[in-house]
Amino acid sequence: MEKISAVIITFNEEKNIEQCLKSLSGIADEIIVLDSFSTDKTKEICKKFNVIFKQHAFDGHIQQKNRVIEAAQYNYVLSLDADEVLSKELKKSILEVKQSLSFDSYYFNRLNYFCGKAIKHSGWYPDKKTRLWNKNKAKWGGINPHDMVILEKNASEKYLKGNLLHYTFNSIEEHLNQINKFSTIKATVAFNNKKKTNILKILFKPTVKFFIQYIIKGGILDGFLGFVICRNSAYAEFLKQIKIKQLYKDEK
Repeated sequence: MEKISAVIITFNEEKNIEQCLKSLSGIADEIIVLDSFSTDKTKEICKKFNVIFKQHAFDGHIQQKNRVIEAAQYNYVLSLDADEVLSKELKKSILEVKQSLSFDSYYFNRLNYFCGKAIKHSGWYPDKKTRLWNKNKAKWGGINPHDMVILEKNASEKYLKGNLLHYTFNSIEEHLNQINKFSTIKATVAFNNKKKTNILKILFKPTVKFFIQYIIKGGILDGFLGFVICRNSAYAEFLKQIKIKQLYKDEK
């Protein structure tokens, strides 16, 4: 049987980390947590489990996730966020392939929860994620804050049954707070890459975003929360665009 290193990055995750760690029981042969100097009880909770607990100042999601992988003892890593939990069906699928990890990477669906409800549409499901892979065949990449696993050319992939349960936001306020934070990061990245905006983008991109998620991707089927999610996504696009414009004005 192959061995797996589970890797997690944390910052003030006392509400989530315990259920995440519990779901790794029987799956991970070691668990490494890289923490960004949490000020809550994250460290104390982690110490209750047989984890290797490390700390490093946060310098980006991609940087932190690649850094914790470097500490992994085994070739295959299972990378989770602190607010993610392996479902029973997914744990079964992982245990089956663990007998002989013959593929370079494995991906599965992520089921996102919003205010306690599973969101099956709105562009949130199926949210396919590669989270189990040979660390010599892939690494985290993308654009902060939205990271993704970048596989080497010709790396083999296999789909696993079962959902990765993602407990996102417990309130609409939490969602709006993250939107404000992430839109600043996105706008800064766009500005640094010399990308510009204009009044047409500010007016129409949020509208197009809402239409795609609410109508084309079925957000209307998720009821009231589906409307909230799609409306908030449009708002996030609006904030990004006006923050880009503000950065260019400040430069002048």
